[in-house]
Amino acid sequence: MLNEIDEFRAYTTFPEYTAKNKYDSAYLGLFTFDTLVKCEGLNRVLTVLARGYLWRDGEANTDRAYDALRAWCSIPDRKNARPRREGQSETDYRALHGAFPELVDEDGAGWYYRHVHQVVAFVRKHPDKVLKSAVTSCDLLKKGFDEAWRDKLRQMQVPIFSPSTKADWPLRFDDIVADAMEEGPLRGEPVPLSAGELERLRAFTPKGIPETVLPALVQFYRMNKPEDGDWVVLPVANFDAYFGTTAFGRKWLAALPETVIRRSESSYGVSRYRVEMILI
Repeated sequence: MLNEIDEFRAYTTFPEYTAKNKYDSAYLGLFTFDTLVKCEGLNRVLTVLARGYLWRDGEANTDRAYDALRAWCSIPDRKNARPRREGQSETDYRALHGAFPELVDEDGAGWYYRHVHQVVAFVRKHPDKVLKSAVTSCDLLKKGFDEAWRDKLRQMQVPIFSPSTKADWPLRFDDIVADAMEEGPLRGEPVPLSAGELERLRAFTPKGIPETVLPALVQFYRMNKPEDGDWVVLPVANFDAYFGTTAFGRKWLAALPETVIRRSESSYGVSRYRVEMILI
């Protein structure tokens, strides 16, 4: 979240599918089950991915960004699949394997599709090593992920000026690439906070919340604050994955003092917030 280059790597290289104990979610990579099941936080994932491919070689290449998104999202066609209807988008992008071997294999299985299936396989093989909620989520993914993802991928390719869409809040490649153009190349480590700032933030941190939470929010705010405003989009679902626990969005945020962090309610895995001026 703070080092976007590392974040990009987390979306293009597979984690180790292991767990030290039931509270170890490292096998998910930089994802949560809310992302895998509900697609919460997927907007940021795709935008970081698009930025990584868009800005290579120092110049923007939107065709490359679109193809990278298609390859990453690719899902193999079903056996005996019906021919696509007129105007219906493809979902199997095995043809992009040569250009993006790290994102899609020769059979059309994209990075995300493979990751979800490997998470499901790990959890179903080792139910004793994960939380019961993980088993429940993987049962849902086992039954419905493929069809839901195929539909989602078609929806993401609907033209931006299409008069209708199935989604209440559509997620489209056109919007993702536009955001990637606006946000620019990926950034590495942020400017560190001073010792004095860290000490003040520790003093404001409520009991039971890790001391890394407030510094991370302040640094993310500084990295993303627009020149013409004070509010920053807070990708709650992605910060859950960053901290390795949904406690961030479900418990910690609500406990943070408004004298430091002022925010709106979360919806669809995002919120907005500002850091009070005394700290910035």
